[in-house]
Amino acid sequence: MGTRKMFKYQQRSEELGNCLTGDKVYTAFERLTPIVHRTPLITSATTNRIVGKQVYFKLENQQKTGAFKFRGASYKLMQLTQEELDRGVITASAGNHAQGLAHASTKLGIESTIFMPESTPEAKVSATKAYGAKVVLAGESFQEAFEASKKYQLQSGAVYVHPFDDHDIMAGQGTVALEMLQQEDRLDTLIVPIGGGGLISGVAVAAKHVNKNIQIIGVQASNAPAMYNAFHHRSYPKNATVDTIAEGIAVKQPGKHTSEIIHEYVDDIVTVTDEEIASSILYMLERNKTLMEGAGAAALAGLFAYKDKIKSKHCGIVVSGGNIDLDVMPHIQKLAQKAAKEHFPA
Repeated sequence: MGTRKMFKYQQRSEELGNCLTGDKVYTAFERLTPIVHRTPLITSATTNRIVGKQVYFKLENQQKTGAFKFRGASYKLMQLTQEELDRGVITASAGNHAQGLAHASTKLGIESTIFMPESTPEAKVSATKAYGAKVVLAGESFQEAFEASKKYQLQSGAVYVHPFDDHDIMAGQGTVALEMLQQEDRLDTLIVPIGGGGLISGVAVAAKHVNKNIQIIGVQASNAPAMYNAFHHRSYPKNATVDTIAEGIAVKQPGKHTSEIIHEYVDDIVTVTDEEIASSILYMLERNKTLMEGAGAAALAGLFAYKDKIKSKHCGIVVSGGNIDLDVMPHIQKLAQKAAKEHFPA
């Protein structure tokens, strides 16, 4: 893996702005405990044998709304004043933040408007509406939906709740790591999917607040590698296209705040192909009877792809979500078969 960065617990406030700290994540953890599910942390003898490590799956696909996003959305709304809540909230999302924010907003009795890419799976659109949000489909990618939502926000006066580039959102997501370390304190490595970087930012800060030696590895889809490029090359194509079955992490531009935190706290970022993601979806469904969406399978795909390079005895995998449109399963199967032929030719 990449050269390990020296951890600096004393955060540089002038660089990180309104800091994300371990204490902030602990505060979020205390406030969210009565609200969120304490999701299971499971292990698998078959997976342990394949990768030569003890592996623990954090099943955030069993979280309320089917993904970790409910954590960050709920904590963000807790920070708003009553006047801000009365104005309603608006955001853009590929699906899981949409559902998390919609559900959290409805529980508080406030209005939510969600802009989603036109390619968003129908299952996620329908679920977001069912949670009480007004849904607007706009653009081919998250970035285009995001830009449309920002224009609408200026007209509506609603409070913008960014899906990842917000310290309160990150703090809420970071509670995943605190739960994992309570459930298994021997974890020495956490592998986390990355889209815009909100989850891994919170997880990295929280985990290294508990144990500065924990290794944090991020995984992106190779067809949506914005944060990978920003991390390794300090740049990314501004007009890049994204095309992956992991639509939940198909982000063209990494967050400003998340990028800064990731450079400070994350040890390495790797990429995986759609075929590797598809294989991991089927593997978990067959072996552990657990349904993952593409983004939720990315971390496991990363473990399988880089198992010989990841030096770990007790490795945590964040299964970030399970909101997959079942209509795409035949395509998932074809991709997985292609991967099998490439890795195991006749």
